[in-house]
Amino acid sequence: MANTLRESYNKTNYKLGNHGKRNVQVLKEALQEIDENVESDIYGQGKIIEDFQEKMAKLLGKETAVFFPSGTMAQQIALRIWCDEKDLGKVAYHPLSHLEIHEQDGLKKLHKIETILLADETRVIELEDIKEMENGVACVLLELPQREIGGQLPSFETLVQISSYCKEQGIKLHLDGARLLEVLPFYQKTAAELSALFDSVYMSFYKGIGGIAGAILAGSREFTSQSKVWKRRYGGDLISLYPYILSADYYYEKRASKMAEYYESAKELAALFNVCIGIHTLPIVPVSNMFHVHFELEKAEAEAILTAVQEMTGIGISGYINVINENTPAFEISLGDAYKDIPTEIVREMFGVLSGKISEVRRKK
Repeated sequence: MANTLRESYNKTNYKLGNHGKRNVQVLKEALQEIDENVESDIYGQGKIIEDFQEKMAKLLGKETAVFFPSGTMAQQIALRIWCDEKDLGKVAYHPLSHLEIHEQDGLKKLHKIETILLADETRVIELEDIKEMENGVACVLLELPQREIGGQLPSFETLVQISSYCKEQGIKLHLDGARLLEVLPFYQKTAAELSALFDSVYMSFYKGIGGIAGAILAGSREFTSQSKVWKRRYGGDLISLYPYILSADYYYEKRASKMAEYYESAKELAALFNVCIGIHTLPIVPVSNMFHVHFELEKAEAEAILTAVQEMTGIGISGYINVINENTPAFEISLGDAYKDIPTEIVREMFGVLSGKISEVRRKK
């Protein structure tokens, strides 16, 4: 018997989400066919890093791109560059932006940049939110998808309108595209077509792609030249970044073409969750490979149910549950390679067990 939800999750034979275990094998697989005589990059220069940056710039339809060890570093630098260009230390983004809730106020403490929060926490930013914000903003950041609210997305038409308005007003538009590839099937656009609406673009290599770490920041030649200076100031020019770059390239090639498959899997899985009484997903129909699962139960009840179901079925649903909006237990799930490894009949049996356990708890209330 597992004592905790995390223990029960770790002991399962299958996992609903992601690509599998993040262990040393992830790196070994990426490097297994690399010629041992290939020269490493050195302080941001060399064939490995330069070729990959050129490849990503072409993918995103930008003049140039720079590889960073982390997205946190890349995005803070991007916003600093746009603020310096206008000599105006103020940016705007969603209240649940990664920069606002996960970075210990790095933008504010390191750069003294003031932030304007747009829209209500429960929804995406719309054009009217930007039109109604206070004057004097150097840059607007849009996160696609908006992770903390289940990966919701504005329409492509809204993005076009926001882009046009920002250009008219002289406001730079930055894309937090940590999961950029994952939203392309919904929009039915290429990465370059979506990125064309933005002055600068960030994309992660460890989320949907499943690499070790690292990020790309793309934009004009002048913008990326400045970003390289800031990268050095941040200590981001490690003597070599090739383990991250080679793994990023390997898993990009392996998984970029599978994003539509992951998207379809997410819609299929969300539909199965939504059949269960006492559970709903956010969004009801996913718009990327990710969504949130909400319980109409107490957190302790939801944890006990998931622990029991995982032990009984051998399928890992989640290793954690958070409480949002004060009283709603929920967890996030992102679909990847792992889901297709589970036989369909086992998945459906698991949902039968889950529904039964929820019904037992509800009857006792």
